[in-house]
Amino acid sequence: MAPVTVRATGAIGAAAGIAIAVFTYCTLYKPNKNRNFRSIFFNKKKKLKPRKGLVDAIGNTPLIRINSLSEATGCEILGKCEFLNPGGSVKDRVAVKIIEEAIESGKLTRGGVVTEGSAGSTAISLATVAPTYGCKCLVVIPDDAAIEKSQILEALGATVERVRPVSITHRDHFVNVARRRALEANELASKRRRAVDKDGKELEHINGYGSDGAIQSSKFPSDCTGGFFADQFENLANFRAHYEGTGPEIWEQTGGELDAFVAAAGTGGTVAGVSRFLQENNPNIKCFLIDPPGSSLFNKVTRGVMYTKEEAEGRRLKNPFDTITEGIGINRLTQNFMMAKLDGAFRGTDREAVEMSRFLVKNDGLFLGSSSAMNCVGAVRVAQSLGPGHTIVTILCDSGMRHLSKFYDVHYLSQQGLTPAAAGLEFLGIK
Repeated sequence: MAPVTVRATGAIGAAAGIAIAVFTYCTLYKPNKNRNFRSIFFNKKKKLKPRKGLVDAIGNTPLIRINSLSEATGCEILGKCEFLNPGGSVKDRVAVKIIEEAIESGKLTRGGVVTEGSAGSTAISLATVAPTYGCKCLVVIPDDAAIEKSQILEALGATVERVRPVSITHRDHFVNVARRRALEANELASKRRRAVDKDGKELEHINGYGSDGAIQSSKFPSDCTGGFFADQFENLANFRAHYEGTGPEIWEQTGGELDAFVAAAGTGGTVAGVSRFLQENNPNIKCFLIDPPGSSLFNKVTRGVMYTKEEAEGRRLKNPFDTITEGIGINRLTQNFMMAKLDGAFRGTDREAVEMSRFLVKNDGLFLGSSSAMNCVGAVRVAQSLGPGHTIVTILCDSGMRHLSKFYDVHYLSQQGLTPAAAGLEFLGIK
């Protein structure tokens, strides 16, 4: 009889367990209009609501542990996945902030044209975001930038001008050309307003000429209400986008438990906004710059001067940007970069960036662009400097999809003597 007693007891126990579970569910988790069975298991903390349009989907990107680098260094190396923004990069934040502040100030109106000189990512973000505000986008881009960036811009409906790379002091530097295009758009809009007759009818345009004989620009739509130069390098809306957005997100996602932040700089907005926010909240957090070849910011941070003695004596290269990375490195101080609070800087190389990108694809499935790869080089350098046991955050700016024709092109890299060959992280002294 003993075995029968055991079975009966087991059955009674099982039945009691089921009864208790049902009672608990009915009393504690009773479905109502604000709760459903699925939410009990998959959405315990808060409900995920639909975003209100593309702009509302920008930001709040995941912060992930980069497992391979963390395990190799003994530090927690975390990357903020900015490539998951709708426009594909960290520059989405900047585009929204620049446009919204311009609209609020009255400098940009619906039907206006946003102009910018950009190596790619900011331009793509502006072209992505501008239509949501009823605006067009005109971009001037250096002709040595990856061709797919121009193709993306054109597909987004932007007007694209490719110009040869020259010094910022040259009137035809891509930034200076973009600034002129904004002035031209304003002039065109002003002439158009003056060309309205007494009856409020717009004067006729024939074969590209107005009835007053003035040539109509083909760069701008006929109903253009004016131009606005985004000026990402000097416009502090860039800095504010990261001081008010990226920085606070990193702080919240880490619970304030981080030891260091590192990133490269182009305009300087990201490293400035994030570093200032983090250090204002905890002065013990160390913030660093990683600088590519040809850029002078490393010298500025580490020595207090932009150029070495030899460079100051006129031996500086005419075209110093001897790097295949895009969107980072600069030879002047921008208003945005001057807002940064940095404790030091590291110099990165093209080879390190190339090797890092391949290492991350192979070991983490992370397909990153050149600036993101350089940032990860910086994260390892910081880890080596601080030692094991520290938490380090960097920015994963964009994916490798915009870098196929150069940074990920086998033939191009071979021509530059940069064919990746590392098996691991030996290129950073880690075996």
